[in-house]
Amino acid sequence: MQISELQMLVTLAEEMNMRKAAERLFVSQPALSQRLQSIEKSWGFKIFLRSQKGLTLTPAGEKVIQFAKEMVAKEEKLREEISQMEGEVYGTLKLAVASIIGQHWLPKVLKDYVQLYPQVKISLITGWSSEMLKCMYEEDIHIGIIRGNPEWKGIKQHLLSDTLYLVDTEINKLEDLIHTERPFIQFKSDSTYYQEIQDWWHRQFKVFPKRTIVVDQIETCKQMAFNGIGFAILPSVTLLDHDHHIFKIPLLDENGNAIKRDTWLLGTEASFQLKHVQGFLHVVKKHSGEF
Repeated sequence: MQISELQMLVTLAEEMNMRKAAERLFVSQPALSQRLQSIEKSWGFKIFLRSQKGLTLTPAGEKVIQFAKEMVAKEEKLREEISQMEGEVYGTLKLAVASIIGQHWLPKVLKDYVQLYPQVKISLITGWSSEMLKCMYEEDIHIGIIRGNPEWKGIKQHLLSDTLYLVDTEINKLEDLIHTERPFIQFKSDSTYYQEIQDWWHRQFKVFPKRTIVVDQIETCKQMAFNGIGFAILPSVTLLDHDHHIFKIPLLDENGNAIKRDTWLLGTEASFQLKHVQGFLHVVKKHSGEF
């Protein structure tokens, strides 16, 4: 099989849906289905089973997909090595980024990056920092951008710090929280972030909020606070475009200093030697002073 066919199989395995895979590959669904049938005919067995719910890998298909992933990874690595010799910048930049950074900071960085290096592909996964750190240990990731203070044996560079704020449309001083009936809107997050908020609250008030609302995404939490449903505690990285009618009260530690959330950039000596990774680091340096 050609590399393009292997890449097609990998995309199908990632999406497990013909329509979504066709969209990613910029081909029509019938054309994709025909190419898959041709590949399966050449192998002599089904790789995927089709149903209304999507695709399912056959046992033989699982082995083919594993083979396809290995070949695609080897092809990308070979291109990267050749690019180092020839001076061109291309390959696939593999990033694992904390969701908050991926939503609010990374897009501007990637916009500049793709303009400077149009030949480079970008593979991006986002999620909780603990999940992204796990990916750094278990997968072939070039750069990780992680919140908190992750333990990492490779290269670890401080990227930025942002202040934690209590935000609300009505409450403009902490004393009001003692008697308020307004709910505390929280978003699900890493245990370290959650514990930091709990510790601050206990130091301030000794008792838990009277009412709470828990949502799964920080952006949902932010929009509910911005629309006056209750108050929330949010990092400043999410508040760059905040409305003027929102009150922002910085959280202070026991010494009166603003509580900040650190973000770190992780990598390895080997990944930092790649030209497309070096190009990303150059663009990141330009943006890292924004907070």
